Amino acid sequence: MKSLAREGPRRITRARCCIAVAASIATWLWVSPGICHAAAFGSDTGAFERALARGPTFAIAAAYVFGLATSLTPCVYPMIAITVSVFGAKQARSRTEGSLLSLVFVLGIVSLFTPLGVASALTGKGFGSALGNPVIVCAIAAVFAALSASLFGAFEFALPSSLENRLSRVGGRGYRGAYALGLVCGLVAAPCVGPFLFGLLGWIAVTRDVAIGSLAMASYGLGLGTLFFVVGAFAVNLPKAGAWMLGVKWAAGVTMATMAISYVNGALPASLHPRPSSEALVVGFALLAIGIGLAAGFVSSERPGSLWGHMSRRLHGASIAPAVIGLFAISAYGRIPDTPFGLGAASATVPSLQWESSEQVAVARAFAEHRPMLIDFGAAWCAACGELDRITFTDARVRRAGSRYVALHVDATDEDDATVAELRRKYRAFEGLPVILLVGSDGKEAIRYTEFVSPDRFAAALDSVR
Repeated sequence: MKSLAREGPRRITRARCCIAVAASIATWLWVSPGICHAAAFGSDTGAFERALARGPTFAIAAAYVFGLATSLTPCVYPMIAITVSVFGAKQARSRTEGSLLSLVFVLGIVSLFTPLGVASALTGKGFGSALGNPVIVCAIAAVFAALSASLFGAFEFALPSSLENRLSRVGGRGYRGAYALGLVCGLVAAPCVGPFLFGLLGWIAVTRDVAIGSLAMASYGLGLGTLFFVVGAFAVNLPKAGAWMLGVKWAAGVTMATMAISYVNGALPASLHPRPSSEALVVGFALLAIGIGLAAGFVSSERPGSLWGHMSRRLHGASIAPAVIGLFAISAYGRIPDTPFGLGAASATVPSLQWESSEQVAVARAFAEHRPMLIDFGAAWCAACGELDRITFTDARVRRAGSRYVALHVDATDEDDATVAELRRKYRAFEGLPVILLVGSDGKEAIRYTEFVSPDRFAAALDSVR
């Protein structure tokens, strides 16, 4: 019986270690595409920019997942049960009252983050074009490196203790207290919320899309508040806080460090970029596996009574470099056009699209030849624009369907260029880039896209316009 009693806690500990490793892998599944993109096309704002390349819906869903991941960090997870008790959901007289109190608390969180998204979008002018400056890019990389170091425990981004103590006393029982407590929840958890929030706000500043930016920040707040709502509304007892949360924090730290390297890599001349190869991909996966294995050992060593607790620091330190190098090597492989990460299907037998750079010339040609127009507003700093150039515009089906179009590319990298500003007003291209217009031979706009478009979908659109 004693052996069985000892075996129970061991099984629970193993389960928590598995949860930590699974959380790490899940985080990479969401963020590594963005890192692949940063390595392939220079600097961008990571996973959120890559998510936008798949469409606004995916980007908003990615923001929710990052909010949920934030709630699993050591700064937030231990607060959940206590916070729910403070605003009275656990003492509610009915399930409905508990649900409403929890919902009001989550609305408080959303009310804190949503205005930040709006402000970032409205003040983001010039931020995207600044990403073409190597000095700015390296400065951003330094910030990501600092955020990574914070997640690895080198230091903490924390509010002054006096302000933190004052914020912790905000709220009380009832709906008003629940809403007020939700408003300050993100501030109290700043050490863990900050790294995720920085990446999201940076992406919103680049897109300058108020609607998507505010929705993404609201989605992040909903993700952060999900576990609070579940505990408060359904009286669920979450697994106890423990060492497994360090696995989530470690995964976020590795991701931030890899993004920092990707930014620096994007600022370097193309001749200095590491050459991707299949051998490097194999080595990358091997190093990543070693890093995750050492991280699992670190998480396990942090549990009470661990036999190798004295190895915790060594395991933690040893796990970082192989994981970061491995993840970067995997992301660099995404620059090969015909690898699983690069899905372009160009064909040498189909001529490339011939882009005009002068709007006047393109319009005159389209009018004289009675042809439709393809107008592409893009920029060097726009990740989704790079996706279009690499995947969509090189696809054989798109080339074939686009051969009857007069194609115009408007380079909006310099946002202060008067000519570009005039063209954006003329074609109402005020959204975040990219903006793609298909104009019929009658001169009327037929189709508009403000996101990455897959080759098959875009080829079908090209065929439909006359």
